[in-house]
Amino acid sequence: MAEGSIVKRLWAHFLHDRSIGFGLEHIGLTTLRFPRLVAILVLLFSILCFTQIPRANVDGDLLRVYAHSGQYYDAYEHLSETFGTFENDIYVLVSSPRLTDPVVLEQIRELAFELELNEFAVGTMSPFTLRKPTEDGGSVPAVPEGMQDFAEVALALTDLQQNDPMMRNLITPDLTGVVLIMFPNQEIVREQGAKAMIASLRDTIAPFQTDDVSIEITGPPVWTSEMLNAAVDDQVKFTVWGFGLGAIIALFALRSFWGALIVAATPFLAVMWSMGMILLLFGSFSFLTIIVTTLVLVISFAESMFFVFNWLAYWRDGMEPNKAVDATVKLVGPAAALTMLTTFVSFASLALTPGQGVREFSAAGAIGTFLLFVCLMTFLPLLLKFAVRMGFKAPKRSSLVLTAPLPLSWFLASRFGRPLSIAAIVVTILLFIPYGLIKPHFSFEDFVAKDSTALTAAEQIDSGVGGVAPLYVRVPLVEMDPNVGPQDFEKIRTVHEVLESYLGENKVISAASMTNYTDAGFTREEVFEAVGPFMRKRFVTDDGSQALITGFMPTIVESDALKRLVSDLEADLAAAGIPDAEVGGFRILTTFATDDIVWGLQMDLTLSVLVNIALIGFAFQSYRVAVASAIPNLFPVLGTIGWLWFTGAGLQLTTVIALTIAFGIAVDDTVHFLSHYLHSRREEGRPHLEAVKHTLERIGGAIVATTIILCSGVIIVTFSELPQVALFGTLFVSTLGFAVIGDLFILPALLAAGGKFFAPLGKIRVRTADHAPTPDDPTGDTATGEGGTDGARELPT
Repeated sequence: MAEGSIVKRLWAHFLHDRSIGFGLEHIGLTTLRFPRLVAILVLLFSILCFTQIPRANVDGDLLRVYAHSGQYYDAYEHLSETFGTFENDIYVLVSSPRLTDPVVLEQIRELAFELELNEFAVGTMSPFTLRKPTEDGGSVPAVPEGMQDFAEVALALTDLQQNDPMMRNLITPDLTGVVLIMFPNQEIVREQGAKAMIASLRDTIAPFQTDDVSIEITGPPVWTSEMLNAAVDDQVKFTVWGFGLGAIIALFALRSFWGALIVAATPFLAVMWSMGMILLLFGSFSFLTIIVTTLVLVISFAESMFFVFNWLAYWRDGMEPNKAVDATVKLVGPAAALTMLTTFVSFASLALTPGQGVREFSAAGAIGTFLLFVCLMTFLPLLLKFAVRMGFKAPKRSSLVLTAPLPLSWFLASRFGRPLSIAAIVVTILLFIPYGLIKPHFSFEDFVAKDSTALTAAEQIDSGVGGVAPLYVRVPLVEMDPNVGPQDFEKIRTVHEVLESYLGENKVISAASMTNYTDAGFTREEVFEAVGPFMRKRFVTDDGSQALITGFMPTIVESDALKRLVSDLEADLAAAGIPDAEVGGFRILTTFATDDIVWGLQMDLTLSVLVNIALIGFAFQSYRVAVASAIPNLFPVLGTIGWLWFTGAGLQLTTVIALTIAFGIAVDDTVHFLSHYLHSRREEGRPHLEAVKHTLERIGGAIVATTIILCSGVIIVTFSELPQVALFGTLFVSTLGFAVIGDLFILPALLAAGGKFFAPLGKIRVRTADHAPTPDDPTGDTATGEGGTDGARELPT
């Protein structure tokens, strides 16, 4: 064969001598040809995935979301490696109206001692662990032991609260509360888990809880533990209720108990496959990847419903049920492959944004999307043929409720197609304005579980003695003196004063905090010896090369206010001649890195929209198809963004992810609609308007059913204990709600109004279904040529 001929055939195959699914439907055709082999492979792969399920766990480390996200993560990691941070500390808030009672005070002292002895503790800081230097070079407890009356206790605590810089943030001004800080041993925590540490602390605290003494624990490890518990509960709730709702809706739509079980079986297996592969590849779920199983569940339900709807339509119109399975694979398979690719692109586009958490979510979603398609093309055809063999009977026709909107849709498209199309185009163009104006928004409390007792305790600490959200300033030193030389001390003092001007008096600790002792005649070496080696490392490195100044902010700070604070602080430090000071902390990381990630995700969303519209056009080999799909699929995404901008909610991490994935899924119904429309135009030779009407009647009910399943399955997510996850579900459902309007009303109107523009679609060469003709193939024609599409028949109505 001539080389030119080979190149020509390959080029033709790439352009148009293929299905709209780019040949991926051959997975289903292989199932039809080698059912026993495929059944064995499905069984073996299922066993592999099921063996991973017992390992299921959720990693509660929030840093996993931001890991490797850019300069703010690098700065935080460097800070942690150099000084450690207060981000892993446990804060114990002890409140009592009788705190100045010597008996109560000694009970709290005993509690502080028990905390220090806890197996998870590497150290503690409290008024009872602090020691004051003495003139003979020794030290004594800052809170004297053996005090006898209320006045003596009140005097000692007041003196500490007013004069000791470290105790100002640990003793309330009204002397009704003290804060004990425990520094966890991170190696033991990694081995046994934060949950075990918190349980151990609660056991330690329990004997000291009385009617007069209230004790609450808080801090990032507690918040994270609450988030982890909420995420696990969500996972169970979403899977059970999502599966149950999908099955009930399938029962309602098909009016058949066994039909509903058949529809539900594929989503169940697809979720198991996805969970198994995520655990195999990543070892655990994260706060983001845990959402993937819910998405796989609802998408699988929708695609399974499409498949079963078409299979039953063939069967009801007289086709032998096993042949109806074959026909459905060949007709629906290519469209299902293209919908899988659009969703795959949406997930994959997220990988362009830095951040380990987002990239893991991207990879997990892409894997889950491909696996659910493979499950649809392998397991479901085998299950349907098995059901027929076991005596399954075709149920009555689907519920009329599903087709209720269709007459209105056709009436509007046929009578008011042009004005409706113009209005849709104008509105969509106008919605680009808020898309360009909307800005990222970050709120820390959105990451914390609702009704968090730990967050409430943190807010009590904020209002009483200071903050539990540290802001750090790392300062390079020049004298290399572990006890801080005079030149370096002035540098630290300057930074201390600048930071205190922003956070408030007594809200900053550093080596410059201890002037009350140095002014009394003690050397800095003696002061450092008194605070102990553990706390000393929180002020200056052992080699004297770097110092740390720590400020305590309120737990809840608006992201815009925090960004302004950091910007102004850096400007003031530079003006003070200390441009090399580095501002950092977990709150700084999450706020600034979230902004960068959200901007990146917004670009990913834009890219996903453009690539998917181009992919649809290339799949059908027609820019007219791409134009037809653009408006009904841009409208739901831009409409949701417009609502976010109007309400002032802004773009958040899960917001953009929800929009990106919802767009990829919303395109699915558009692809099925256009595939059936073109099938009617080409294989049936129907006129343009008749093909639009026929397509509405043919798959309109399936679009309504799948949208109900998708929205009902994901709406469970809106009840999550984690606000970010709940927001994901809300936006996902609203976007899909807009999408069904686009597919049932805007798309038919556009097709009807653009009669001459869309007329050439009946002659495009790319196949809408892959028909490999055989003598008994009910969907092909042995007399047709190589492509086999000329003899393909329309799905029976």
